[in-house]
Amino acid sequence: MDLLKQKILDEGEVYEGNILKVDGFLNHRIDIPFMRQVAKEFHRLFNNCEINKILTIEASGIAIGALVAQEFGCPLVFAKKTKTKNIAGDVYTSKVESFTHSTTYDIIVSKRFLGKDDKVLIVDDFLAIGNALDGLISLVKDSGATVVGCGVVIEKGFQHGGDKLRAQGVNVQSLAIVESMDSKTGQVFFRD
Repeated sequence: MDLLKQKILDEGEVYEGNILKVDGFLNHRIDIPFMRQVAKEFHRLFNNCEINKILTIEASGIAIGALVAQEFGCPLVFAKKTKTKNIAGDVYTSKVESFTHSTTYDIIVSKRFLGKDDKVLIVDDFLAIGNALDGLISLVKDSGATVVGCGVVIEKGFQHGGDKLRAQGVNVQSLAIVESMDSKTGQVFFRD
């Protein structure tokens, strides 16, 4: 998506440790008109998949997930990172190691919100080594639902999480794949 690539070049910042900071439009301050375009692109990519649920992970995935769910006219379910008092009954759970936060946590979805008749599109803001998507895919499989694909706004191709998932047969559609980036120069290079 050329519009997204240009937005990354114009507003993104590259930090040491393979960090691409795009919090000015994607995951802290959210540019809603722009993100609507992102959601429309996911709808274009997956519109023939009979999707009836969008699944993401808190917190950064919720904004894009909500806009994508609106495009598909279906509910958004988000995996919580901690069990809270307002989750009653049985849950699906999976462990996820966060690249960004260097921590491992449990993700949780109430069994009331995912079931065998669901066709699920998983969406997230970033894909690096693939742990978050692995955890979400595990939740969907545990529920008996079907993963129709994963929509990712920005993939760090050089960390190979997307390559690993695609090799497993997962339909991963990333709107921008960063091939490399340089924290010294701030340059970002995209995969064609």
